[in-house]
Amino acid sequence: MASLGQTVAVVTGAGRGIGREHALLLAAEGAKVVVNDLGGRQDGTGAGASPAEEVVAEIHANGGEAVANSDDVSDAEGAQQIIDTALESFGRLDVVINNAGILRDRVLVNIEDEDWDLVVRVNLRGTFLVTRAAARHWRAESKAGRPVNASVVNTSSESGVFGNPGQANYAAAKAAIASLTQVSAKELERYGVRVNAILPQARTRLTVGAFGDALDAGEGKFDRFDPANVSPFVAYLASPESELSGEVFLVGGSRVQRIKPWEKDPEWKLQTEGRWTVAELGKAVLDAGAPSGQKWTANPNKVK
Repeated sequence: MASLGQTVAVVTGAGRGIGREHALLLAAEGAKVVVNDLGGRQDGTGAGASPAEEVVAEIHANGGEAVANSDDVSDAEGAQQIIDTALESFGRLDVVINNAGILRDRVLVNIEDEDWDLVVRVNLRGTFLVTRAAARHWRAESKAGRPVNASVVNTSSESGVFGNPGQANYAAAKAAIASLTQVSAKELERYGVRVNAILPQARTRLTVGAFGDALDAGEGKFDRFDPANVSPFVAYLASPESELSGEVFLVGGSRVQRIKPWEKDPEWKLQTEGRWTVAELGKAVLDAGAPSGQKWTANPNKVK
């Protein structure tokens, strides 16, 4: 039996790129898939049902089951309709993969209000709204005494976790998704729901604009930036056999690597009795120096 047999999955942003590969692989593994895609451009403008419908047609041609949905993840009614599509079409919901996202890259001083608001709205608000709609369904199922073994896989980014100049809006949204993942995992565990996130390394419409031909594989070589490389681990996280939750993983090429969450640095800590003074802190910071193997960012305007 396929590893996801009888499973019903929603994949947002599944009309192209990584989301398309997720939908195709989940269907190949036996899942019934709701292929959601607004059909817009990478900057969030425009809309059209054809990308989702094309993926559904491909799944059907391969013997799988899928339905298309073109609702907007960043709209509360749209997010609810995405979940309702799964329930109305297949009678249940087991997996949500939040993959929909857009880019509007600008350096901080050039970001317009609309650039910030729309990127945060689609990437972060969209992830929240779809997850909330699914979680409310699973909570109701759990309280009704029907066992739940469900999975949410969110899409964060290296830009969000490590920071990338020129992407303040995108990085802020993706960092928040990583934190949302940890909170959601703690809150939804009681209902039988696991929540994890990935930082995908892949060639998509969003990354080609930034990296161009640098992501192309040489002839005859393993294409480590093929978006299909990301999907097997996502399918594993989605499977009822997985026990992982509250984790963030870098996934790309042949690599899956756990990302350590924020943690206190035991080697760099300042402690005193009572309240510090500013002068005492200044001296203590100088005495402590930079963390091992690192250096502080230089202040070019520091008074000599």
